[in-house]
Amino acid sequence: MTQNVLMPKATAVWLIEQTSLAFDQVADFCGLHPLEVQGIANEDVAKGIRGVDPIAGGFLSREEIDKAEANPKYRMKPLAPKRIDIPQPKKKGARYTPVARRQDRPDAIAWFLRNHPEVADAKIVRLIGTTKSTIEQVRSRTHWNSSNLKPVDPVSLGLCTQIELDQVVAEAAAAKARADARAARASGATLRPASETTAPAETPLEE
Repeated sequence: MTQNVLMPKATAVWLIEQTSLAFDQVADFCGLHPLEVQGIANEDVAKGIRGVDPIAGGFLSREEIDKAEANPKYRMKPLAPKRIDIPQPKKKGARYTPVARRQDRPDAIAWFLRNHPEVADAKIVRLIGTTKSTIEQVRSRTHWNSSNLKPVDPVSLGLCTQIELDQVVAEAAAAKARADARAARASGATLRPASETTAPAETPLEE
């Protein structure tokens, strides 16, 4: 039995009306019982269903029908379904940086370390397409070109857009604020009560 027919009864109707195939041949191709196909032919089953052309649908060829009509014992073989390759979405990774600008990345790293140390290394990696080891080398001044590094913002170097930079800096600032708040709660730091911070008014002595 064939399992590729989407509308088996409608296909059987078309084959009965348009070909001289035997009931068992139609039943085998459509995945139906021969008695059910006979009932379709007698309009006892699937009455009112319009036939569906399997040739136009792309799952049966005219040659297969001709072979089956010439040989009642022949069982038709469906056409292989057309394969559609759907492109898979690319995983977000480190940003690709043109070769001509890769030498500028250490300057951008130095700018981050000086102006926005709160930005995580992973964020810098994704934003300008560098590596964590390069960031650590710039931070520890073990980079081969440390003596010539000049902090320059990545937008001026063409490594990212201003919107992307602002977003990264804003997210880092918000994360730092949350971390500071958690640290303050953990250390038990609270505001002093008003009774300690407000001095009582002096009462004048009675004469």
